[in-house]
Amino acid sequence: MTLKKELLDILACPKCKGELTLKPAGDGLACPECKVVYPVKDDIPIMLVDQAVPETDWTGSK
Repeated sequence: MTLKKELLDILACPKCKGELTLKPAGDGLACPECKVVYPVKDDIPIMLVDQAVPETDWTGSK
């Protein structure tokens, strides 16, 4: 199961309020403005600023 498009359309980066994009593997939501990825675990996005991973360090959440 993946995140529904309706959910992706309303989610925003908690830090800058910018648009998020789903990583190709479906395991994270990337914010191009902040250059971080919010992990998605068990189809639940973890939208906490302190849980964000710098995009350069992202290896996936699974």
